Amino acid sequence: MLLSSIYTFLLCFTNCFFFKVSCSSSEFRLEGDYLLGGLFALHEIDRVTPVFTPETTECVWHSTSKSGYQMLQVMRFAVEEINNSTTLLPNVSLGYEIFDHCSDTRNFHAVLSFISKNGSMKPKEKLNNYQPKVIALTGPYGSLRTITVAPLITMDLIPMVNYGASSYVFSDKLQYPSYVRTISSNKDLIEMIIHIIRWYGWNWVAFLGSQHDLDGLNLFNKYIRNTGICLAYQEGLSLNANYSQTLKKIDELNINVIVIFALPQYATKMIKAAIANNIQDKVWIASQHWAMNKQLPTEPGIGKIGTIIGITEKLLSFNEFVYKARGTTDVGHNDRAESEVQGKNKTCNQVCDYCSLLTAEEIINENPTLSFSIYAAIYTIAHALHKVLQCDMNECHKNTVVKPYMLLGEIKKLDFLLNGRHIEYDDHFDPTISFAVVLWRTDVNPPRFVMVGSYEKHPEITFTIDNSLLLWHNNGSVPFSNCSVECEAGYSRKPEGFHSCCFSCEKCPPNTYVDFSRDPYTCFPCAENEWSDEGSMTCKTRSVAYPQFTEIPSIIVMFSAVCLIILLIAVFCLFAYNYNTPVVKSAGGNMCLLMLTSLILSSISVFFFFGKPTFVFCLLRNGIFNFFFTVCISCLTVRSFQIVCVFKTAAQFPKAHSLLVKHNGQWLFIAFSSFIHLISCVVWMTVNPVKVIADSWTFKDQIMLICERGNNITLTIVVFISWFLGFLCLLFSYMGRDLPKNYNEAKSITFSLILYYLTWIAYFTASLTTKSKYIVIFNAVAQITSINGILFSYFIPKSYVIIFQPQKNTPAYFQTSIQTYTQTISRS
Repeated sequence: MLLSSIYTFLLCFTNCFFFKVSCSSSEFRLEGDYLLGGLFALHEIDRVTPVFTPETTECVWHSTSKSGYQMLQVMRFAVEEINNSTTLLPNVSLGYEIFDHCSDTRNFHAVLSFISKNGSMKPKEKLNNYQPKVIALTGPYGSLRTITVAPLITMDLIPMVNYGASSYVFSDKLQYPSYVRTISSNKDLIEMIIHIIRWYGWNWVAFLGSQHDLDGLNLFNKYIRNTGICLAYQEGLSLNANYSQTLKKIDELNINVIVIFALPQYATKMIKAAIANNIQDKVWIASQHWAMNKQLPTEPGIGKIGTIIGITEKLLSFNEFVYKARGTTDVGHNDRAESEVQGKNKTCNQVCDYCSLLTAEEIINENPTLSFSIYAAIYTIAHALHKVLQCDMNECHKNTVVKPYMLLGEIKKLDFLLNGRHIEYDDHFDPTISFAVVLWRTDVNPPRFVMVGSYEKHPEITFTIDNSLLLWHNNGSVPFSNCSVECEAGYSRKPEGFHSCCFSCEKCPPNTYVDFSRDPYTCFPCAENEWSDEGSMTCKTRSVAYPQFTEIPSIIVMFSAVCLIILLIAVFCLFAYNYNTPVVKSAGGNMCLLMLTSLILSSISVFFFFGKPTFVFCLLRNGIFNFFFTVCISCLTVRSFQIVCVFKTAAQFPKAHSLLVKHNGQWLFIAFSSFIHLISCVVWMTVNPVKVIADSWTFKDQIMLICERGNNITLTIVVFISWFLGFLCLLFSYMGRDLPKNYNEAKSITFSLILYYLTWIAYFTASLTTKSKYIVIFNAVAQITSINGILFSYFIPKSYVIIFQPQKNTPAYFQTSIQTYTQTISRS
């Protein structure tokens, strides 16, 4: 390959410069003060011809490209317009030399001509001294052709202002320091295509490039990452590819959106193949290379293949110049042109026989996509030259020596309007972006292009499409091109196969949600303070449940507790006031006051059941009650035992009874049992103490703040001591069931303790079987009920006697009761 290229270089250079073959043609050359170069593909190599010896390629041997000839006319038009301007380059004329560049490997003689000076080149000459034939050039068309010749141009910093090479590799200024382009890069074009795909929610697409495409497919794969778009099919087309087979594969995959990112010759073959194979109802996205092709819309049957959306840049109208250049619009022009063909010299790729036969209408009707890019390229060079020559409104300083690299420095600073389009270049010498989205209206005659949207990057990124102007092939609704139908709200995706766009849908379970913007494939768990139903898109905040002070049940219980405390204090005061009376003495005297004090303190614990639970509240709500209520029961147990001893065992065991009385055995028992219970309570509160837990599993929409019971073993010990004392109290009271009426507490104690046991059994049963914040209130009610049981069965009857039956609160009355009991016992 390298030797072939060297031979080609030498042969081209020899043919065109040493032998001085005539290349004169008014359309290819124009004299001027400063010469521009132009490379246009006036012919296309559409077949492979084996070459066994080094040789140049004469473009005239191959088929003519009408679009290439149109591009040449745009350059000529731009130069003529600038030369006629009295403000841009006054008193300065631009000239040009144009070559037909049909081959990317064997047409180097044009490039060598541009960079030479008087037929010779001095590669080692300094840039300050080097003066090539042209000060800048434009072309060639296509990235592959450009990448072949660009190093020869850019190594001497000759501005290569290209109109038709969109590959992103040219943005690398280390490799191509003087490469400037007026066409948008493939990167911008790919971004535009992705904008359109995402606008309509498509994610199942095919991308057809060409084998000569340098980076279009790679860029598309890169920029669709994390967009939800899947590339279902891709292929690099060649002229000899089996287009029918490609379309068959696309149809089998149910792909309805096809991006054709290729040169016109490939796109034309593909569209014609689609018509021939009866491919219907597809969406075709045309890259700017063929978006404005004026021949394809007239193809019979093109309306059946679906909707064609094209991406193009600003267009240029230069019809008047073309008519003027052709000399006439009469049909007889062809006869005159045909006679001129006989005198043409077919050398140096500056001849286009068939071009002379083209009418003005044929030129104008060619694809105008690149017309403005060529126009902008010539004006870019002219504006840079304007800066270098320090031109004003009247003249330019023609005595200034113009070197190509000087233009390059000025191009980077350019900022001007051209036919309403803002022309400016970034650090990579890429232009400002301005795309139009066009719809092919093949349903009208003649077919036409309708602008339906735009994409701008200056002064800010804006992308809009007028959906009302898009007439889809399926009666107005947006075509469907997705691998799977989008999941309904609350359903997550379950991947199926290789592509992320192919999935089934699963309903998210309770307490999870799916967030499509975050990850549509995952049902995320709700936070601990949130909940959701099955199939949810969001989580709802759980309400925090605990008995509040302002709730009606709470108010009732607290009011009851207050009344209870007031009543207990009243009874305490009553008993203290009547301390020396027989009723108080028979009730226990000092022990009776201790019992009332314990009950008052036990009642205080009720208030810690309401409000937001805390560690302290959890400790006090049951700790206070358990200890002080047990003290009360121990007193009641001792009192029951004392009465039984006095009336039944004192006579049988006098020494034991006197010893018990002498050493205050009743108080020792109360102190001992209370101390043991206190120790058990302290252990219960310190070994794995009670704590606040957030119950988020019982109710889906609530978090119940509850107090954990703590260590079950220590809790059992605490409860057992209290209940055991209660059992002893019941036993002793039963033993004294036949004692004198004033001393017989069996019924009252039995009632109060049975009520105590039943209440707490009911509470424990409810707490194990029912989950509700009101279980806490039930706990408080159990405490109040237990206290009320002792108060109303033991103390209230005695208070009634003290207040309403004072005659029974006398020593004589009590003495009479004892005598009656003694007589009854003696008779039996």
